[in-house]
Amino acid sequence: MNVKFWEKKPVTKEPKKKKSFAREWGDAILFAVIAASLIRWATFEAYTIPTPSMEKSLLVGDFLFVSKLHYGPRTPITPLQVPLTHQTIWGTNIPSYSDAIQLDSYRLPGFSEVSRGDVVVFNYPPEDEHPADLRTNYIKRAIGIAGDTISIRDMQVYINGKPIENPENMQYKYFLSTDSFLNEKFFLDRDITDVTRWQGGYIIDTSPEKAKELATLGFVKETMLLKDIPGKGDPEVFPHVPSKYEWNKDNFGPLYIPKEGATVAINEQTLPLYERVILKYEHNENAEVRDGKLFIDGKQVSQYTFKQNYYFMMGDNRHNSLDSRYWGFVPEDHVVGKAVMIWMSTDPNGSFLSKVRWGRIFNIID
Repeated sequence: MNVKFWEKKPVTKEPKKKKSFAREWGDAILFAVIAASLIRWATFEAYTIPTPSMEKSLLVGDFLFVSKLHYGPRTPITPLQVPLTHQTIWGTNIPSYSDAIQLDSYRLPGFSEVSRGDVVVFNYPPEDEHPADLRTNYIKRAIGIAGDTISIRDMQVYINGKPIENPENMQYKYFLSTDSFLNEKFFLDRDITDVTRWQGGYIIDTSPEKAKELATLGFVKETMLLKDIPGKGDPEVFPHVPSKYEWNKDNFGPLYIPKEGATVAINEQTLPLYERVILKYEHNENAEVRDGKLFIDGKQVSQYTFKQNYYFMMGDNRHNSLDSRYWGFVPEDHVVGKAVMIWMSTDPNGSFLSKVRWGRIFNIID
């Protein structure tokens, strides 16, 4: 005889409730936003070229992929931010972030370091109204790296006393002297996009080779290079002390670019060069300048050891670029990534049929 001591009642599973249409779409959108945010933060991000400071290497209307993998992605400084935004919410002037929480930034390992000649995207250092990781994105070429000494003599850049190879598509500003009226098509046909009408002619940004070609035209009297002369200090040029440093955009330096662990003397002559670095970028809580002297934690210092690397950035359109010649060094923690490829390019001056610059699509940036 079989005796049943107990009998397990069959479990009746309730049918799983089907997600509502709105819930399914909500989950899909949430997943997409998280995935896109992670990809944008850690691997590649799309940028566009809004200004002509890198022409003709990069053009207004170029759309780029910028690699975070090369130099390593940065951990966020400002975590309270609407995903997939930068400074404002799309299409508005409403801030997309709160700076109530500010974290220390760390850089994950990358597979390269910033090298001379790299085209780099970085946060614009002097922009104090935003946290460092949300400052406006700039794109320039790294001309000098940490530990270099840079100087510019008669428009030629020297690194550690040796002239560097100039970018292939580098441009300068010229005065085109002519009594003739030259319409927009004349300049566009010659790939000249930065043109200003001036008394007796036009001011243009172009290459030395193209300037020579223009000078051969019968209705052109001359093309004159508009360059600054040595010894004439420009107050708009870093470090903005022309009484001590007679530097201008075409004659600059020599200037040592700070390197992590390097120590420099701090005195009346050097303080203007490194004051902003020490007060703004080095995260010194109790640093100040009084009566031309540097004080840290209330004590006057006569030397300073840098905590991170810095870079000197310049645009290839040398006379139409707001770069390190005007505002100084780029801290390593402001570096976003390396520009690696043009994935799309549109011509703002092109017609419907020629709007896309097909020849630039998928071009590698060098």
